[in-house]
Amino acid sequence: MSHQLLLRFDSFDRSRFDAEAETRANAGLTLLQLWLEGSTAHWALFSVNDVEKAQAWLGQEQSLGHGPSASHMLSTA
Repeated sequence: MSHQLLLRFDSFDRSRFDAEAETRANAGLTLLQLWLEGSTAHWALFSVNDVEKAQAWLGQEQSLGHGPSASHMLSTA
């Protein structure tokens, strides 16, 4: 079974997002797709190699106040 993480960012800073690529990679996340919704919101889809590391990364991002506005951990059916 494979896992993906779908994130929605209501406000999005592309330079910050790009700068944090190594941190996400260390959390077992690989960016698969990035979408723009309307003029500001962004959605990012990641492949998840380690669910526990990904969840820990997500929790840390939210505790720092710059995490996504919505997150969905998905698995193949």
